[in-house]
Amino acid sequence: MSTRIAFLKGHGTENDFVIVPDPENTIDLPPAAVAALCDRRAGLGGDGLLHVVRSAAHPEGRAMADEAEWFMDYRNGDGSIAEMCGNGVRVFARYLQRAGHVAEGDLAVATRGGVKSVHIAKDGDVTVGMGRALLPEGDVTVSVGERSWPARNVNMGNPHAVAFVDDLAHAGGLDAPPPFSPASAYPDGVNVEFVVDRGPRHVALRVHERGAGETRSCGTGACAVAVATARRDGVDPGVTGTPVTYTVDVPGGTLVITERPDGEIEMTGPAVIVAEGVIEAEWLESALR
Repeated sequence: MSTRIAFLKGHGTENDFVIVPDPENTIDLPPAAVAALCDRRAGLGGDGLLHVVRSAAHPEGRAMADEAEWFMDYRNGDGSIAEMCGNGVRVFARYLQRAGHVAEGDLAVATRGGVKSVHIAKDGDVTVGMGRALLPEGDVTVSVGERSWPARNVNMGNPHAVAFVDDLAHAGGLDAPPPFSPASAYPDGVNVEFVVDRGPRHVALRVHERGAGETRSCGTGACAVAVATARRDGVDPGVTGTPVTYTVDVPGGTLVITERPDGEIEMTGPAVIVAEGVIEAEWLESALR
């Protein structure tokens, strides 16, 4: 391990990440190291970690190297691997721009959830093509204390359960995963969104992200919520032939989600780099003991 490891810190609507640039995939980041770095008291602090690797240098990105030069090796704050992170992709793109690897305009980013199309706008917002939502069949229920709600099962490359509630406070504390049933619906756990209406095509959410607890924002969750709300409202762009856009308020800001008639979903929001520095290898080695 090198003596000092470069890092940056960034956030997208306050969903925050430790960023570790490692183009040639030479830095070993076992789950315990990721958890130590994301620890908010003893480490750098973050909902997750963005390991920045060239696709050709990563075994999971190699097959996508012809489409996307860069692979987002995303880890949850507890060190577990995740398929996708919408806010993370925006921050990942902002880092690539800051580092001079890309400029304003269009680029492609490889993820475990496939290659994502990204557009960096002049006004600073970043739009990510999030792919299509899958809507698995079957009833799902989520619970908090004595309250239970039916939830819409939405998959955005990672699993979501979307529950519409009368008051976001009914979600209680979301550090622990809300119970759900049936267990077979989400064998690897699930992100749970609690949603209230704010106005026409305008909702707000709170979210428990698996592996991270309650976070200030969840990009894939905002997309899942927009799709679930559209279907609840009787709107399906695939049927009407007209795009539908929802404004989704998250605790850390606002995201704009558009579902197109072809099923593709676009998410637009801010992405900010707030700091950069170095990780002392001695500290990291000590944290892993």
